[in-house]
Amino acid sequence: MAFNGTWKVDRNDNYDKFMEQMGINVVKRKLAEHDNLKVTIEQTGDKFHIKESSAFRTKDIDFTLGVPFDYSLADGTEVSGTWEMEGDMLKGKFTRKDNSKVLTTTRALVGGELVQSYNYEGVDAKRIFKK
Repeated sequence: MAFNGTWKVDRNDNYDKFMEQMGINVVKRKLAEHDNLKVTIEQTGDKFHIKESSAFRTKDIDFTLGVPFDYSLADGTEVSGTWEMEGDMLKGKFTRKDNSKVLTTTRALVGGELVQSYNYEGVDAKRIFKK
């Protein structure tokens, strides 16, 4: 339940390059860099309710660890996958529906911050959130 709370994006690391690798156009990438994303996480056992709100959209996501589900990224890319708990880290593995390529995401608490890491086709990025 350590992830519980409301987290606001503080900074990005290599996020533009990651989005470019994902095939997101330059206009959407520039907007996404300044989306003021806020993530509210509520964990009850192995069930999660996440609310993502930004300047562009608000989305509620419910999932159970280890159970596959479908999700639409902010740019409209459709993926399917699962979240698993590995130690103190949430690890997500998602397959794009349009090209079957894999996106991995992790969420970890580091020094009181929520670090969300991404990897797609060899490009790594991070978004760091503060409570």
